[in-house]
Amino acid sequence: MIKIGIVGGTGYTGVELLRILAEHPEAEVVCITSRSEVGMPVAEMYTSLRGHFDLTFSEPDVDVLAGCDLVFFATPHGVAMRMVPELMKTGVRVVDLSADFRLKDLDTWAKWYGMPHESVKWAEQAVYGLPEVARDAIRDARLVANPGCYPTAVQLGFLPLLEEGLVDASRLIADAKSGASGGGRQGKIGMLHGEVGESFKAYGASGHRHLPEIREGLQFVSGAQVGLTFVPHLVPMIRGIEATLYAELNDVKDFDRLQALFEDRYCDEPFVDVMPFGSHPETRSVRGVNYCRMALHRQEDSNIVIVSSVIDNLVKGAAGQAVQNMNIMFGLDERMGMSAPALMP
Repeated sequence: MIKIGIVGGTGYTGVELLRILAEHPEAEVVCITSRSEVGMPVAEMYTSLRGHFDLTFSEPDVDVLAGCDLVFFATPHGVAMRMVPELMKTGVRVVDLSADFRLKDLDTWAKWYGMPHESVKWAEQAVYGLPEVARDAIRDARLVANPGCYPTAVQLGFLPLLEEGLVDASRLIADAKSGASGGGRQGKIGMLHGEVGESFKAYGASGHRHLPEIREGLQFVSGAQVGLTFVPHLVPMIRGIEATLYAELNDVKDFDRLQALFEDRYCDEPFVDVMPFGSHPETRSVRGVNYCRMALHRQEDSNIVIVSSVIDNLVKGAAGQAVQNMNIMFGLDERMGMSAPALMP
């Protein structure tokens, strides 16, 4: 049994981790922390977990967490980088769901997150945990930086095109839409139902903190500089991301082999589903599950490839991918604990 600790268990990603781990046959959550809710039973805050967990929230304590095999950080940015160095000394393995270790360029990180990075050594050693790219490195990693939600949907959609050098990497466009849970559980006026309902807007159009993460990941697989325009949008639903991606083919003749290329690239990936050409993936088809579903499109007489990519931002975009990474790190079937189909309707 893998003994699990969770630091920061009161947010949406924290409760999603608990929901998934409740059915994981090889995982036992032994510790869950929250500075603001010390002493509160988990099942009192989240009644959906009644009968599954007999735990109370506790203060984060490195000595207690050192008794775990793996610790998930589901904390605001800036927390993990301060605690991880001490945890690393104890031999614990870590999957960080925040952005603290996602970027290798720490000057860029400091610019976007508004603080200097305090754990340069571990930022250099952390493995970026996109399994479809870094599975071998994840197996041996002590610290895995779990990708962000938008970066997961966007990178998986562009990945086969860039690996094969089929598109102009300097002219990529990602038009992405997310449900309100992507903004977290904190009380924010802009996330109230009266503000979000019956409305649809872009945000971060002049620059979003996920942009450098996406760009860095795409440059890793392409081996070249990437020019990316990324615009996120908020839609009036709770969970889910749809990313519509655009790329210009270097040779229009390559259109004929794109479907086979995507199917071959992802045929052995347990959580990527390439749908028939011309399909329109729906966010509800991945609600509550760790899948990315995608489909290719082409408009008449165009050399632009269109990829539609959908994920659940709280699962494949956060907690589910974190558990997938845990499974890889401990030599388990990647699908363990996550074999149920999506919630419908």
